[in-house]
Formats: sequence, structure tokens, C-alpha cells
Amino acid sequence: MPLIHTLHWIVIPIAVILDLTLGDPRRLPHPVRWMGKAIEILEPFFRRFRFLEVINGGLFWSFLVGVTFLAAFGIVLIANAIDPILSIGLEIMLIYYCLSARSLSQEAMGVYHALKKNDLINAERRVAMIVGRETQHLSSTGVARATVESVAENLVDGFTAPLFFAAIGGAPLAVAYKMINTLDSMVGYKNDRYYKFGKVSARMDDLFNYLPARLSILIIALCSGLLRKESFKSTFLTAVRDGRKHSSPNAGFPEAAFAGALNVRLGGPNIYHGQRVEKPYIGKEFGPVKTEDIKKACRLMLLSALAWTVFMWLMSIIIQ
Repeated sequence: MPLIHTLHWIVIPIAVILDLTLGDPRRLPHPVRWMGKAIEILEPFFRRFRFLEVINGGLFWSFLVGVTFLAAFGIVLIANAIDPILSIGLEIMLIYYCLSARSLSQEAMGVYHALKKNDLINAERRVAMIVGRETQHLSSTGVARATVESVAENLVDGFTAPLFFAAIGGAPLAVAYKMINTLDSMVGYKNDRYYKFGKVSARMDDLFNYLPARLSILIIALCSGLLRKESFKSTFLTAVRDGRKHSSPNAGFPEAAFAGALNVRLGGPNIYHGQRVEKPYIGKEFGPVKTEDIKKACRLMLLSALAWTVFMWLMSIIIQ
């Protein structure tokens, strides 16, 4: 059986345990931060090619994702040749670096505690670290809404999607996904600078998140039913009905699921890079987000992460 499909049964559980207990190891070398540096350094080089800007962006995406996958695959292969135990440990660490459930919960709860202290300025500063919109002059309700939306969306980007690719392709595919996601977050904007150059990065991120985002609906609905028996139906129906109302083809599904689970109204107009962007409401029949809904969203996110881990662990065993 090829190495890329060899996931020993302990790899995924230990990687998740490390993420949920240690969170983001900010004091240690971090591959995702290296990805960001590589994107910054290589962008000017690929922009100089004498092709259409969208082609330059496609070459940029292909080179970075390809090199990332091959580098991770090669490192695991060499480690396996030295000692299979070393290879297992390396896969655990690489997958762990791709997950961010604990750090997402910590950042969101930081916003929660600031709002509980009526420190709106600090809450705005904290929420700005996890959302892409402008947060100045938001009301406490606006800050809480942005936080819940970020928790819902980043459940997919920061946990379900990387673990999905880890289950089907091991650490190399999980790391390649993180490069895809990082490219989208850095160059996948619809502004003058990146509309053409970042188009491939944005579209490929949409493609790779397509299935994990939709599978997350069922997991979120099941977990919401565990937390509150009557919420399964609301969660599932709201996700199916409102999941396509988001400007992103994927982000709307987990957000709509959270809206139904928490009975809160998400979406609506936001400010991005100085421009007001009109967006439809998700779960418009529900009430506004309250501060306590941040804690509920974090609880639902962590429970969903644990449930998803069980499914992906079973998948990795079947694929072996």
C-alpha cells in the first residue's frame, strides 16, 4: 500500500488531542507561517511573467501547492526509510499543525470576555484578528455576530477540511490543503490588486472546501441535537435553505447551520476594505446574536470537531 495512504490508527486521534490541549504552538517553528512567508516572497516573482495575470496567478498557485505537497511527502518518505516510528511522529506533528480548533475557541472566548467586561474597544481589536471585515465602530451585537460567523466558517477551514484531507491522503495532502487555504486568505480577494492574479487561488479553495463544508452540516446538526434536542431540525433546515445565501459557495453552509442551531440571525451588510458589501441575512427569522451566543458557538464548534474526528478516524482506518 502506498505511503500516502498509510495512516496508522493513532495518527489522527493524537494530532487532534495535541490541537485541543496545546492549541497553536506560536513559540515553535510553524509550517503555516512559513507558507505565508513563501507567498509574500514569491508573489512579485510570478507577477513578472509575461503572461495574462490570471495565468501568472495559476502558475503561482500550482508551484506553491505542488512544492508543499512534494516537500511534505518527501520528508515523510525519508523519515519512514529511517524509522517507521519517526514517520508516524512526523505525520502526527504535520497534521497537528494544520488544525486550529483550540486556538479558534481561545480567540473567540477572548472576544466574549471583553464584551462581558463592556470593553468594546478590546473586543473590536480581538475580533479583527479572526475576521476579514472592518471591525471599527461595530456595536457589541455586531462584534458578537462577527465572532459567531468566524467560529462557524473556521470550523471548516481550520478543522473539518484539513482533517478530511488527512484522512484520505495523510499529512502531505493535509499540508497541501493548508497552503491552498493560506493562498486564498492572502491573495484570493476581489479587489484591483488580486481579482485576476488571485482568481485561481480563490476558485481552488472553493473547490477543495466544497465537500467538507457540506458534510459539516450533518455533523453540526447532530451535535446541536446533543446539546439541545429540538435544534437538530432547525439546524439542518436552516443550513439547506440559507447555505447558498453567502457570497462564498461554501462558507454559508456552516454559518447557516450555526444560525439554526443557536437561533440567531447572521450575515447582512459588512464593510470590507472601506467598501460596504450588501449581503442577505442568514436565519433572518431569528433574533440578533447576543454575547452568550459566542460561548454556545464555541461549545458547538468543539463538540462538532470531536464528532468529525471520530468519522475521519474511521475513514482513515477503512482507507488503509
